Amino acid sequence: MPRPPHVCTCGRIAPHGKRCQCQIESTRVRNRRHDARRPSARQRGYTTDWQKARAEYLMFHPECVVCGAPATVVDHITPHRGNKELFWDWRNWQSLCAHHHNSAKQRQERAQVGYCSV
Repeated sequence: MPRPPHVCTCGRIAPHGKRCQCQIESTRVRNRRHDARRPSARQRGYTTDWQKARAEYLMFHPECVVCGAPATVVDHITPHRGNKELFWDWRNWQSLCAHHHNSAKQRQERAQVGYCSV
């Protein structure tokens, strides 16, 4: 039996497990505001030198540390937050597949849980 819909704070009815259109738009506005204040990737250190170092690291560590799938992302275990020394410390890097970088790792960082390997 399907679960019943819920009433959003705006008063509209939304299907169970789905977000109301007002919630989706609110998230978009909040994300746009955040992106407007965020420095560009280049300003955060992701330059051509990073691309070369990343490619080399993936050559030596080709598998996701979580699931063993082919890795496509070099992730900073502890977020560098502009710290160049931490940014370039290869001991702070781990290979992740896109799925684990974009889901599990981001959820972990948002929750402010310890920044160990995923």
